Amino acid sequence: MNLELVPAQQAFRDEVRSFIAQRLPAEIRERLKAGHPPRKQDVVTWQRILNERGWAAPHWPARYGGAELGQAERLILMDELYRAPAPLPQVFNITMLGPVLMKFGTPEQCEYFLPKLANLDIWFCQGFSEPGSGSDLASLRTKARREGDHYVVNGQKIWTTTAHWADWVFALVRTDPDARKQEGISFLLIDLKSPGITIRPIVSIDGEHHLNEVFFDDVRVPAANLVGQENRGWDCAKFLLGNERTGIANVGLCRERLEHARDLALRTREAGVPLIESPQLQAELASLDAEIRALEITNWRFLLTPSLQQAQPAFASILKLKGVELQQEVNALLARLAGPAGLERRPADDVAHGPLTPRYFYSRAASIYGGTSEVQKDILAKSIVG
Repeated sequence: MNLELVPAQQAFRDEVRSFIAQRLPAEIRERLKAGHPPRKQDVVTWQRILNERGWAAPHWPARYGGAELGQAERLILMDELYRAPAPLPQVFNITMLGPVLMKFGTPEQCEYFLPKLANLDIWFCQGFSEPGSGSDLASLRTKARREGDHYVVNGQKIWTTTAHWADWVFALVRTDPDARKQEGISFLLIDLKSPGITIRPIVSIDGEHHLNEVFFDDVRVPAANLVGQENRGWDCAKFLLGNERTGIANVGLCRERLEHARDLALRTREAGVPLIESPQLQAELASLDAEIRALEITNWRFLLTPSLQQAQPAFASILKLKGVELQQEVNALLARLAGPAGLERRPADDVAHGPLTPRYFYSRAASIYGGTSEVQKDILAKSIVG
């Protein structure tokens, strides 16, 4: 496989790199480089800047505000955003809900929501997981019964990322309790300001508030907010979960964190000698660099070969597994290099010392969210190993 960029692709990389250098606010770049997660306003500010170029929703059709980029250009854009580093476009709006609305939504839903999703005028979160219904998503128990022009929703969602920042949630609800597990489920758009909704924080192992429980008590949702057909929400969910693989390997994130590890090793001294001069550390850095490069090549080969994606869609699980493994290894290296200083809690504007040890702790969750490693291995065992 020829991995050299053709001139047009190299020109696009140069264009993206120049745009980021000129338009990304320095305080956002430095905060992310130090290891802090982006704040809500960071994401909003940067996504609106990207949206000026159609790059907030790069794969969307132009009529919906996208840039209609090909797969290679999307990979290049994501790689440059990770390596800047810059906040990525809000995943629930752009990667998940937008394509679902284009395929299953009404013209009125597309006209109202899609421009607001691209410009982050509305922030959506995902209401899928429930207590006891994580990997077994079809066992969800949140119910919605039809009353005239509304659905009345009762139940609970959990691990709902950014619900405390969000304006709306797209949720799977059971509308036919007597149907088989994957039938009788509907896909609803729910305004989080609706009466009867309670959001409770879940503080994760890094001490940050990323996650939430969301409770629905007789929440009235207009029937016009149903996406697709009633009792056919599983079609929307399958499309959503299988539609996006561009960022599953997180190659750019691994590369950027490895570069930060090199920089930290250059600046950190032990007995007056920079850590980077340790042969053992040099070997570890070289090994991780080779592993990331191998993942990058595998990622490009899979994503740029439609016949392979059609013949072996489960191969994406390899990208997820290896990407998670490398994220965790690089974060473990950063925590070791930071030493005791990495344990200190720092304010979000401290760009000299980021929360490297807490980020290591949070990286352990990467093998759970987005499909657990155990489930990915089951998929590979059944679909590829046979």
